[in-house]
Amino acid sequence: MGAFWHDWLYVPLLNALIWLYQGPAFGNLGLAIVELTVVLRVALLPFTIIDERSRSSYERLSEKIGELEREFRTDPVRRKEKIRELLKDHRVSYWSKVFVLGVQGLVLVLIYQVFMAGIRFTGADLIYPWISPPAAVNTDFFGFDLAARSWFWATAVAAVLFAQIYAVQKKREHLVTKADVMYMIFFPLFTLAVLMLLPMVKSLFILTSLFFGMVIFWIRRMISGWES
Repeated sequence: MGAFWHDWLYVPLLNALIWLYQGPAFGNLGLAIVELTVVLRVALLPFTIIDERSRSSYERLSEKIGELEREFRTDPVRRKEKIRELLKDHRVSYWSKVFVLGVQGLVLVLIYQVFMAGIRFTGADLIYPWISPPAAVNTDFFGFDLAARSWFWATAVAAVLFAQIYAVQKKREHLVTKADVMYMIFFPLFTLAVLMLLPMVKSLFILTSLFFGMVIFWIRRMISGWES
């Protein structure tokens, strides 16, 4: 397992990052991280589209549940039976979302390992023959050190997470529970606390992935609007 992790996951990611750094990123390691994240999300796009369709199905299901709650508001027993039947007939699969999050989590761990191992001190023996090892790697990203902690970038991730969760819950207010509200508050705070203890590169990766997901979401919204 150790050899597989090193030879088939760690080394390819390291080389991809260095190639991007010296090529399309123009010597900006932060931009290389952004580009790597976008490439990853594009590769996972089929699963992202499946997840967006599942989300759309869930939104329609939420609307139907809301209608049943209003229709049977005076008969809680009948209301529960109808909702149970609806959920049984319209199951929503989340396997695609789990897969996308799993791959991103794996890459996140690998990026952390790359920075902890010291990308600036990478041995030439780990670099593929067709990639020229850089003499030095600049980890500065608009005045922030990618290898250092940053409350600013951690806060940015937490703020975007909060906004996304709030937007989702706003669309299904009739189904929001106290547990949902607690999740909306404490999950971004937990994320903030964790990211403040880790190198800023983690926050940059997550933030880029979040914005990519938002773009896909709005494209799906536009397409749905055209179709309707």
